[in-house]
Amino acid sequence: MIDQEDRILKINIENEMKKSYIDYSMSVIVARALPDVRDGFKPVHRRVLFGMNELGNTSNKPYKKSARIVGEVLGKYHPHGDSSVYFAMVRMAQEWSLRYPLVDGQGNFGSVDGDSPAAMRYTEARLSRLAEEMLRDIDKETVDFQNNFDDTLKEPQVLPTRIPNLLINGASGIAVGMATNMPPHNLTEAINATIALIDNREMEIADLMHYIKAPDFPTGGYIYGYSGVKEAFETGRGRIVIRAKAEIETEGNKEKIVVTEIPYLVNKAELIKNIADLVEEKRLDGISNINDESDRAGMRIVIDIKKDANSSVVLNKLYKLTALQSSFSVNNIALVNGRPQVLNLKQLIEAFIDHRHEVVVRRTQFELREAEKKAHILEGLIIACDHIDEVIQIIRSSKSPDEARERLIERFGLTDAQSRAIVDMRLRQLTGLEQDKLREEYKALMELIAYYNRILSDDSVCMQVVKDELVEIKEKYGDDRKTEIIYASEEFNAEDFYADDEMIITISHLGYIKRTPLSEFRAQNRGGVGAKGSETREEDFIEYIYPASMHNYMLFFTQKGKCYWLKVYEIPEGAKNSKGRAIQNMLNIDADDKVNAFIRVKQLQDPEYNMSHNLLFCTRKGVIKKTKLEAYSRPRQNGVNAITIREDDQVIQVRLTTGDSQIIMANKHGRAIRFHESTVREMGRTATGVRGMTLDETGDDEVIGMICIKDPEKETVMVVSEQGYGKRSEIEDYRITNRGGKGVKTLNITEKTGNLVAIKSVTDENDLVIINKSGITLRMKVADVRIMGRATQGVRLINLEKRNDEIASVCKVLSETESDSSNSENIDSASEINEAEASETTE
Repeated sequence: MIDQEDRILKINIENEMKKSYIDYSMSVIVARALPDVRDGFKPVHRRVLFGMNELGNTSNKPYKKSARIVGEVLGKYHPHGDSSVYFAMVRMAQEWSLRYPLVDGQGNFGSVDGDSPAAMRYTEARLSRLAEEMLRDIDKETVDFQNNFDDTLKEPQVLPTRIPNLLINGASGIAVGMATNMPPHNLTEAINATIALIDNREMEIADLMHYIKAPDFPTGGYIYGYSGVKEAFETGRGRIVIRAKAEIETEGNKEKIVVTEIPYLVNKAELIKNIADLVEEKRLDGISNINDESDRAGMRIVIDIKKDANSSVVLNKLYKLTALQSSFSVNNIALVNGRPQVLNLKQLIEAFIDHRHEVVVRRTQFELREAEKKAHILEGLIIACDHIDEVIQIIRSSKSPDEARERLIERFGLTDAQSRAIVDMRLRQLTGLEQDKLREEYKALMELIAYYNRILSDDSVCMQVVKDELVEIKEKYGDDRKTEIIYASEEFNAEDFYADDEMIITISHLGYIKRTPLSEFRAQNRGGVGAKGSETREEDFIEYIYPASMHNYMLFFTQKGKCYWLKVYEIPEGAKNSKGRAIQNMLNIDADDKVNAFIRVKQLQDPEYNMSHNLLFCTRKGVIKKTKLEAYSRPRQNGVNAITIREDDQVIQVRLTTGDSQIIMANKHGRAIRFHESTVREMGRTATGVRGMTLDETGDDEVIGMICIKDPEKETVMVVSEQGYGKRSEIEDYRITNRGGKGVKTLNITEKTGNLVAIKSVTDENDLVIINKSGITLRMKVADVRIMGRATQGVRLINLEKRNDEIASVCKVLSETESDSSNSENIDSASEINEAEASETTE
């Protein structure tokens, strides 16, 4: 008896784990998760179709219970869970899962809403006509067979498919260490490309893409952008963006978005729930209701849009935030000769062509053998007919059939098979008509044998057979594309998500920025106490306010002379009473620097515009510099140096000019100087600039602002002091002098008025929006302020006596059109921003 110890084998656990895991991995890769490149099937799908075929469950026969089919497959070929077999069969029947379904199902096979199919005892199925094309000729030794799991039956290693199934239906699967995700394509396009490659095996992928435009998904939709398609075709990997098919419909004064096709593999019910959740969470505005009106006629999701919302913007936000726009990550991994391989478009088609070539050759060899066997028999029968009397005499005189066969073989030199056929021949075959038929059949058979031999000896004839069969399939089952292609667009254009609405940009003293719709600022009469505009921390206050529209570029200039770029929609939106967001969190600004000036530019991609416009810099110490806008037209994340600033100086204003403006600079002691922009020579981006205004020698003097005058006849100069006094004066009150002078008095500065804080060029069509240091806002009509001499004290614009407050910032906009402007809440027209000021204003 063997000792117990001798029965125990000691092994290294590390080596055993490695070996076992590799064995498991290869089993998953080869026998479960990855499709064969030839027929595009994983083993379970192949076994389901073969099992149905063996059951006689074809398209021209009655349906059979799914449970019967599953039992057949489980018992004979696929010893795994019944649900894996059933769900594999169900997916092949779902027209939203497969571009060309291979199973014809009857009953509840699930839905695009993600509903589960009915149990297999309730549903019925049979092969589709197209699936039969994949199984045709399987009994003609076209493919190799292998033993089933218990070695009692044979199953095919691959199907002799007539259609490029891997291309037209795609595949997906997760193996060990790899995965496959192959999109479906159009049958007509795939066959056209296959035929083209047969005719010219040197074709490049770019040439094949003239035939196969892009994947074609069963749920339709749009392929949005082409770079991912091109990459997938060329490399076997790529990201394809799919959009739902949605249109904006109008009923009366209401608009709605109607979705009729959704991206591939998107669950419709979950999509609708997701949209509803986004609306409820206030992440998606402008939607009042959503309904699923889909029926047997087709899909229809109706999204009702609110009256004040922009339908295009809502739709683009839906694309951005929901599965109405999805991506399909292509990963073309399939088994080639039993090994996983990443395949490009040409390799996929070549593999199918090679498989079809082998199938046709093997089928022809089989048919040739059968034809030669039959011809051999016919030759014997014809010999018998030619010597019918002698043959009858030999048979009649023989004691047994075996003796008759032997005598026939000896007399006519026949083979055993021929002699058996003669002995078994029926008497009716001796008639003259039957003998003629025999000879005609033999002649046709010899022609067929010659044809088979031509196929086997001439590869071009063989490939012509492949092509002819492909054309036959295309004519029977080919159809039009379901998924349309939008070539022009690649990624999201951010501007699609924002209507080009007018905004007010506010920046606080401590550098918090936000955008607020212009309509939130309402007009008030001169001398009013104002409305609460923004809640800031006690030590903070609103310092700058600018008009702009959503699609504009913002150029930010810091007091230390750097330039940064943002689109207005990139600035966070906030109500009037919200704090905003720190600019330091949005731009790469130094900790000891802050934004002091801002330019709105519609776009920076027009070289002619950039070269015809200048940026005019003004510093607190009276320095002025002029540089072409083109020098600032290439946005960089970390900003660029805009002007070289002295240590004790800082940028306070930047203006956009055309080279023909008149400049007025003002200091806080109430003086202003006027000179023409041409007196400032053009300099490079990093230059320091030249003297624009000479300051008082008291040491506390500084420049508080600069305006650019384009139309002296219409524009007037508005100045505002820190205690809420202001006035308008004619431009001509300020004589033109050379730059660098001290200037003339623009406001009579007293203790009551306080120092000058703002200078603006205004017309009667303007309103002023004034924000003080406590965050109170006031909107008033410029026309309410009368024009007076430049040396006067002015009138009270805002009452600050009760608040011990000071004015922080002043901005002008166009006046509202309503007659009762004091109570107006909304500004409806985008033209209400003064265009000249909006494109050139900076503070």
